[in-house]
Amino acid sequence: MRKFKFGILATVILLLLAACGNEGNGSSGDILSSLQDKGQVKVGFANEKPYAYEEDGELKGAAVDIAKAIFKNLGVEEVDGHLSDFQQLIPGLNAGKFDVITAGMAITPDRCTNVAFGEPEMKYGEGLIVESGNPMKLHSYQDIAANPEITVAVMSGATEKAFLLAEGVAESQITMVPDIPASFSAVESGRAHATTGTEMTIKMALESSNQDKLEFVNDFEQPNIEGVPSYGAAAFRQDNEALKDAYNAELKKLKASGELAAIIEPYGFTEEMNVVALEVTTESICSGENY
Repeated sequence: MRKFKFGILATVILLLLAACGNEGNGSSGDILSSLQDKGQVKVGFANEKPYAYEEDGELKGAAVDIAKAIFKNLGVEEVDGHLSDFQQLIPGLNAGKFDVITAGMAITPDRCTNVAFGEPEMKYGEGLIVESGNPMKLHSYQDIAANPEITVAVMSGATEKAFLLAEGVAESQITMVPDIPASFSAVESGRAHATTGTEMTIKMALESSNQDKLEFVNDFEQPNIEGVPSYGAAAFRQDNEALKDAYNAELKKLKASGELAAIIEPYGFTEEMNVVALEVTTESICSGENY
């Protein structure tokens, strides 16, 4: 009898544990059906124009609009945005705070070990911002590397730190900051001589800041290194393959119809420069073939 009671108790405990696991992240159930039933998807984003940002209480951006179009086609009408520091997006996703990340996040082999990226949505290069007049004559990462007195501010969690190191910039020359405004502040205050980030992000951020103390380096030389150009994509938990596959299927339709180009063009992107060739896949980027 005691064995029988113990068996019943063990079964109940297992059922409760399974239920708790499903409630948190939907890993054992059909998460897409759950999102469709709720009519809402939780999206993690970093405040980074033009990929994803909050303006007047509304979630906007190229990556956001792509996600909105796809989830609408999947029967999920509402995108519930959750603002996070860029470096906290992947931990937040894996902790179940969001269902998906949509932030134009670059696919990298390292990140591929922690999340399941959707297929690439857009590609982009790097940019550099300096003090007005560019007194240090900086036109490339190699220019920074050539002068050990030069310091550069980089947003925490961004790929640019690795790019700078690959171009010979010393670790001691790099100052990490939490976000784009902080990187601008570092240059304005003299704590750094330059800041770098994805080209469209820092260019648009500078334009919207409406100040003349800094300038965008228009003749910046793109580094010839792994990871450039970068390919941005949505990211999912690794146990949400079904959701990722459904997302990818709708993304493929947007690419084929030309609607993807129409979605991103209002944010300054172009089909020629930023739409990803079909032969460039997430698998090929994660493996290093197209990284």
